[in-house]
Amino acid sequence: MHPPSLTPQQIRFFHEEGYLIVPDVFAPAELEPVRQSLHGEINRQARLLQAEGKLKELHASAGFDRQLSAIMRDSREAGDALVRALMGVRGGGFYSPEMFNLITHGRLLDLIGALVSSDEIVASAYRIRPKLPNFGRGVVPWHQDSGYLSGHCDQHLIITCWVPFVDATPENGCMQILPRTHLGRVAPHCMGGNADFLVIPDADLPADPRGAITAACPRGGAVFMTNRTPHCSTPNVSDHIRWSVDLRYKALDVPNNVGIEPATLDAAGHADPAFYENVNVACYPPDADFVVRSAAHPERVVNYPEYVRLRELYDRTLPSFAEVRQWPPLPAGAAG
Repeated sequence: MHPPSLTPQQIRFFHEEGYLIVPDVFAPAELEPVRQSLHGEINRQARLLQAEGKLKELHASAGFDRQLSAIMRDSREAGDALVRALMGVRGGGFYSPEMFNLITHGRLLDLIGALVSSDEIVASAYRIRPKLPNFGRGVVPWHQDSGYLSGHCDQHLIITCWVPFVDATPENGCMQILPRTHLGRVAPHCMGGNADFLVIPDADLPADPRGAITAACPRGGAVFMTNRTPHCSTPNVSDHIRWSVDLRYKALDVPNNVGIEPATLDAAGHADPAFYENVNVACYPPDADFVVRSAAHPERVVNYPEYVRLRELYDRTLPSFAEVRQWPPLPAGAAG
């Protein structure tokens, strides 16, 4: 049996340190349906690529933790196409019932509610993260998630919940986190970090990276971070893929696009001014926000068909539809 929620000490730690590792959010078996559905989607997409003549071997016998690596070795193009299809960034996505069940898992929402001090919870963007062994693009530079969000949300709490589908260890590239650095201003970021990720240049890091903690986390656990917690991801030098998903949650009173569809927005991400009177735009307008828990209005809680409709609707929307903050390019020769 899982403990019912977080202790006052855990909640205080999260708000003081900027992160919290909970090793027993799920029973490991509860993650198996998501792993199996991901594996099934990899094979479905791989068969489509094979039919188009873009892939010779499916490598199905390699198993979930190694198949994508084998495909990538055969064809970088095919491997990249599979990763894009799973991540769902403009034009694709992984919307299985098993993924929806993970996002709306009761125990997980209990913990989120304790951290945001609310029973009115909104889920937002999430990304599937396959970190392949010895694959340079899997190394994520130092950044804060707020770097990807609109500036008017900097002082709001948006929780990243990072869930590994395998034990996350230093060997397979678990995260590094700078504790106690999340209460100041959002650090300057630059475009053009590794694999085109945003990066905080070394000179602008809020603390010496040698003080980072290693966020090792077992399968069944989760790492919770604030949107202003600096973190990075190290190389995977193991022989297997470090599969994970990062989920994002916030209280309903944080700016969101619940109930707003892209057709109602103009090219800058704004609706009719009368609609937005005294209301801020969403923190990340390109992705759908949806209510996953509401004690006051349970009828607003999204069901699976509506979740799929919203995700597909927003994923088909051109990235220019909404404006998020713009950062300068990384200067030539700058470290980050």
